[in-house]
Amino acid sequence: MFDIGFSELLVIAVVALIVIGPEKLPKVARTAGVMFGRFMLADMTEHSCQVSDLSIDGATFLTTVDVEPHAPIVGSIQDVGRVDGTVVGKVPGGIRISFQMSSTRRQRLQARLNWNEPPGGSADQRRHHRQPADAKSHITLPDGRAYACEVLDISLSGAALRIAVLPCLGTCVSLGKMRGRVVRYHECGIAIEFLKLLERTTLAGAATGNL
Repeated sequence: MFDIGFSELLVIAVVALIVIGPEKLPKVARTAGVMFGRFMLADMTEHSCQVSDLSIDGATFLTTVDVEPHAPIVGSIQDVGRVDGTVVGKVPGGIRISFQMSSTRRQRLQARLNWNEPPGGSADQRRHHRQPADAKSHITLPDGRAYACEVLDISLSGAALRIAVLPCLGTCVSLGKMRGRVVRYHECGIAIEFLKLLERTTLAGAATGNL
């Protein structure tokens, strides 16, 4: 196996940026299992890195910064967000991080890892064909709080929403007149599964804004 260090990866990243372009590079990087990120040390210094081998337990940060084991890390990973952890060892070209997070944050991270293809996930995770939607709506939580959202796509069984809030997985919500529950997170917001399959006439109206 080739022993590729951070400097070689940096050259590859620069070449990829030129060949692929800045808009497509993040998606290509995700497909290849490498993402971009930053991390902050206890002395408040911030450093850029590349992230690989990401799981709910930890990740590898590819960096030239020399960080000793057991050092606390606050990181920010592309399409994942903030992670807190501790350096558990050095690896070729970087460091290995063990995450320290609550069960709720672990659940959210697992959902993001399972559903990291915007806006609604990969085809094998969908029970029904989704069609693009262009609709402004709102979701209502069980306690009556309502939040504006944008319907990105919709199917007979669910919808992907662009929204600023992230209700807990399993939370029952109402999307307009349709009731469902939050089943996944994605980089733009949430995906919900309807409690009852929509009628096809209802689906056609919902996709054009009649919610």
